[in-house]
Amino acid sequence: MNLKMVELKRCLEAAGFTAVKTVLASGNVAFDARTTLPSTLERKIEATMQHELERSFMTIVRSTSDLQKLLDSDPYAAFRVPAQAKRVVTFLREPPKTKLKLPIEVDGARILAIRDNEVFVTYLPSPRGPVFMTLIEKTFGTHVTTRTWDTVGRCARA
Repeated sequence: MNLKMVELKRCLEAAGFTAVKTVLASGNVAFDARTTLPSTLERKIEATMQHELERSFMTIVRSTSDLQKLLDSDPYAAFRVPAQAKRVVTFLREPPKTKLKLPIEVDGARILAIRDNEVFVTYLPSPRGPVFMTLIEKTFGTHVTTRTWDTVGRCARA
């Protein structure tokens, strides 16, 4: 994002959010808000970034309780995932408009499942680099955000 987390925190506080804290250094922020409608929060955050920082980044909001439900459901349990495979979740603003035939696999990266606005992917580290991101962006475009399964857990506990 090319944005320091302290700037992002200050920006959300200026928008009126409370208990703002950043999680890791990758644009994850936990906060309290009066409204809980993700689309409203996304628009407010993006507008505040534009106003406060003179630039804005696409924002995808999930509640900590939704993240915890996601973790509790363990969507990977239904699949044979190699022990060395990495697990990532791609968050979409809205569900895909077309039904995809799954799994989709390229060079050890596999899109296993889609539930509502979340895409569950596994990949095997490769000397070719992050092929999983190429697969995700080719399939869903670039207006998404992807987090490791561990990061989703950290955000849910924030």
